[in-house]
Amino acid sequence: MKLIPEIQAASGEIQTLRRTIHAHPELRYEETQTADLVAKTLADWGIEVHRGMGKTGVVGILKRGSSTRSIGLRADMDALPIQELNTFDHRSRNDGKMHACGHDGHTAMLLGAARHLVKHGEFDGTIVFIFQPAEEGGAGAQAMIDDGLFTKFPVDAVFGIHNWPGMPAGQFGVTEGPIMASSNEFRIEIKGTGAHAAMPHNGNDPVFTAVQIANGLQGIITRNKKPLDTAVLSITQIHAGDAVNVVPNDAWIAGTVRTFTTATLDLIETRMRKIAETTAEAYDCSAKLTFHRNYPPTINSGEETRFAAAVMKEIVGAENVDDAVEPTMGAEDFSFMLLAKPGCYAFLGNGEGGHRDAGHGAGPCMLHNASYDFNDELLPIGATYWVRLAQQFLSQR
Repeated sequence: MKLIPEIQAASGEIQTLRRTIHAHPELRYEETQTADLVAKTLADWGIEVHRGMGKTGVVGILKRGSSTRSIGLRADMDALPIQELNTFDHRSRNDGKMHACGHDGHTAMLLGAARHLVKHGEFDGTIVFIFQPAEEGGAGAQAMIDDGLFTKFPVDAVFGIHNWPGMPAGQFGVTEGPIMASSNEFRIEIKGTGAHAAMPHNGNDPVFTAVQIANGLQGIITRNKKPLDTAVLSITQIHAGDAVNVVPNDAWIAGTVRTFTTATLDLIETRMRKIAETTAEAYDCSAKLTFHRNYPPTINSGEETRFAAAVMKEIVGAENVDDAVEPTMGAEDFSFMLLAKPGCYAFLGNGEGGHRDAGHGAGPCMLHNASYDFNDELLPIGATYWVRLAQQFLSQR
């Protein structure tokens, strides 16, 4: 493993920053204390700082030489509404809030790279350090773009990274094309006519209708879309009624749809609406589909992904880089940045959880779990990757 010695020497300082952020988690668009820490740290190192983009976002600008080439490096800052079970010293001090996804580590890795680049790094061009709010359901990436991120600070490409529990610590995973799915929510309201449960013929049963719709929706996955077009349609809620002897007036079902392409998503939404409406009509009820598209699929561009994979291999060795990693049906709002600019999103293995300090919770070290903690061994690896990625990208002509 070829880590930058100066980054290794400063790993204690970066770990302190990471654990400080972990101890003071803030939810989406509330990251004021985290943003203050990031901005002050960057400014103290001599990096130009811009605040307030995407409400609580922070952008650092570091320019050297005369090249017009530029690169964007992104880290997310927000935490989750989870009560932490860990009791080690850097546990959350904010009840009901926790860095259970490793955004504290992502922020620290990018800060580690910024520290090295301003103190020791040689490059010709502009590096845009993007510290983004509200990845967890708030579309902070789009909010920063809407506030002019790429018009005020244009980049030729943008890159992101996420720690990945279960993958050996220090290994990278990346792939060309889709690496994470789109995230979408739906709700179907079914209106019927209530009746006594002993005399259901006097009404139009929305519960029975909801069950038929639920069954019919799965036919979209098995009979309408191409088998090679990956998609998930999960019904996660069915609600109706208040009494066991009453057929209610209405019912509703809700869930999520995940796809790797917009075309497949368009097909699923169209078929869902038709199945819901026509099935309800067949049972003398009515149905209304509300479909909300949260995040688009995260799709890596080919050239930038191959370039990033080559940098990874130089650092950790080809045997520790899976450049055709299996995509996940999870979602990520870095997808909005990849719609605006070419780039690459990658995974960095976080291990199985053995790195956690004494006093960790009894649960697994998985994302969005109350016993999770970021693996500090990744800090110099991620920071080295950011530095080498930026330097080599800017050296291209």
